[in-house]
Amino acid sequence: MISIVIPIYNEEDNLEMLHKRLSESAPSWEDDYEIILVDDGSRDQSPNMMRKLADKDSHFRIISLSRNFGHQAAISAGIRAAIGDCVIVMDGDLQDPPEELHRFLAKWREGFDVVFAVRTKRKESFLKRTAYKVFYRILGLISDINIPLDSGDFCVMDRKVVDVLNKEMPEQSRFVRGLRAYAGFKQIGISYERQARYAGEVKYTFKKLLKLALDGIFDFSTFPLKLATYLGFLIAIPSFLLGIFFVVHRLLNFKFLGHTAEETPGLASLAVGMFFLGGVMLLIMGILGEYLGRIYYEVKKRPFYVIREDYQNNQGGK
Repeated sequence: MISIVIPIYNEEDNLEMLHKRLSESAPSWEDDYEIILVDDGSRDQSPNMMRKLADKDSHFRIISLSRNFGHQAAISAGIRAAIGDCVIVMDGDLQDPPEELHRFLAKWREGFDVVFAVRTKRKESFLKRTAYKVFYRILGLISDINIPLDSGDFCVMDRKVVDVLNKEMPEQSRFVRGLRAYAGFKQIGISYERQARYAGEVKYTFKKLLKLALDGIFDFSTFPLKLATYLGFLIAIPSFLLGIFFVVHRLLNFKFLGHTAEETPGLASLAVGMFFLGGVMLLIMGILGEYLGRIYYEVKKRPFYVIREDYQNNQGGK
């Protein structure tokens, strides 16, 4: 049994084509399958269209969340509901082509526990492509674990990996590709050309992309905390030298930038203290705030999604 998890948020323009291409690709998978569409609080006709798909195709199962919890939470809800021997995660906008799935499944059957997609090309704006490229390289540089470059959520995971994600990784802040890498097991990447969105508007706004990037960095790296120490050493030496300079400037009262120390009272304390160190202190406080905020969400132990309905036609709906 193969489970395919697809988060859906306002994808009414893509659902019919998604169903068509999945159905046409299914014979190449060589196994029975279920397709779990996770409605992440869609506000268009997606919920009605998904229910109709489930009514006419028994392979489809619809999990509707009570509101929009976000892409990573929707993926987590689908993974937890999946019953397959392996679980495929892909997007519903057809940027992850269903026609490529047989290649991933072939590697899984060879014995790989995780087969993840590596994007060789992205048909998006130059600014967005650059932002993604920079983010993955920064994350790879500072992460405490090895997260493969240019790999997204598109992947195949064996049941034992899925069980680890479901049972052993209950954190509220979800960065699924990072959790997948942390789980370990035998992994391999497959290169593919990421397609352009088939139809509709991009759902990952700059704000959502920024949140995803911050989750990746702060959930899988302690480097920002260590940065405070590095900055402390980096700033301490020039600050000490600068402080000595202004003390000597005050004592000898020689001209600096056309003025003596008596003509510019308070310059030493202002230059060394407020302007130079104030910004660094705020930066460090911001970093600490990011980690404290995540601790705050974790200790509350609220569910990171709430299911409103779980519907599958051949079971009469639930």
